[in-house]
Amino acid sequence: MLTEAQKTLVKNTVPVLREHGIELTSYFYKRMLNNNAELKQIFNRGHQEAGKQQHALATAVLAYAENIDNPTILENAFIHIANKHVSLNIRAEHYPIVGEHLLASISEVLGEAATDDLIEAWGAAYQQLAQLLIDIELGIYKEQIREHAWTGWRGFKIVKKIPESEQITSFYLQPVDGGKLPEFYPGQYVSVRIYVPEWNLIQPRQYTLSDSPGKDTLRITVKREDGKGKTPAGKVSNLLHKSYDVGDIIDLSAPAGEFYLNQQGKNPIILMSAGVGITPMYSMLSFLHEKQSNRSVHFIHGTHNGKQHALREKVNEIVEKSPTFNRFIFYSKPDGEDRQGIDYDYQGRMDINMIDQSIFDKDADYYLCGPVEFMKDEGKKLKEKGIPPEKIHVEAFGTGAFSI
Repeated sequence: MLTEAQKTLVKNTVPVLREHGIELTSYFYKRMLNNNAELKQIFNRGHQEAGKQQHALATAVLAYAENIDNPTILENAFIHIANKHVSLNIRAEHYPIVGEHLLASISEVLGEAATDDLIEAWGAAYQQLAQLLIDIELGIYKEQIREHAWTGWRGFKIVKKIPESEQITSFYLQPVDGGKLPEFYPGQYVSVRIYVPEWNLIQPRQYTLSDSPGKDTLRITVKREDGKGKTPAGKVSNLLHKSYDVGDIIDLSAPAGEFYLNQQGKNPIILMSAGVGITPMYSMLSFLHEKQSNRSVHFIHGTHNGKQHALREKVNEIVEKSPTFNRFIFYSKPDGEDRQGIDYDYQGRMDINMIDQSIFDKDADYYLCGPVEFMKDEGKKLKEKGIPPEKIHVEAFGTGAFSI
């Protein structure tokens, strides 16, 4: 248990963490991965090289220090992190390794300021945090040992590969062992693990399950991340697009994630997405259609144009067959082949103020997925309309938890 004196010492490091947190976490990752190379296959090297992982950890450590008196305030963030950990097969035995290098990094980066009492206080704080996460993760692992599910990794064969747009492709996957598939909640994701020759590493990435549960395949719909400016091309997404085809084998984790459709109630549902953020929204839409839901469902999506609009025909087919479903499609840069009123409804970037305002019910559940700036902008507009924050659910790509 942390003593009050130790909590005070941890809180006293908050100014240092605000100013030097990324420096500390960058040093930590370098130290840990140099000394424990076996962990390199757990972490996303692309995020490491871009500094995203270091920033996410620095933000998390700072938030934990600021709330050390009552860390349960961060429960939603802990659940988000725990789901990510489970999808990467992180286990309780990994935590002592992380703790060792984190404390050593604090000592080595802070130098003389890292007194014995401070290191002891952070050691106790880390043990508290580790146990919180281990307990949540244990519950998720137990949930995964349900009928037809698994923990760790399971081999899957690509049985179908379908282009959905110029940059987005769907992969239909069946377990190599011939076993059945578990149910999952619409909106959840899996981790995919493949070998990256350029790095001589096995690398994991998370991708949403882009179809409704209950099929004989799992489907992921992957955007090929091209290099742009200082941002390098995505190694795993490009390999999947260019080097993996029908018959090839990849490893998958069991479905995980806390962002999924609330299936209870009769209140309206608003699904809002941008770009490849359409994937969890399609899973929810398809599920509601197959369950013959009579709930009002409004599908709002934004992309550049028809060439980049994934799953368009599938969404249109569902909306046409479901009398209580509507769609609102925004194209920021429609081309000559795009037909307004057929392929899309509005020209320009998504602006929910252009839509019939009667759909924005305060009792509705709102689901947002896409780039962070998109969700910040649209989340702000929803709150300005009086939508309670607890009714707005978000799923961001990349590292770290996110809320509007």
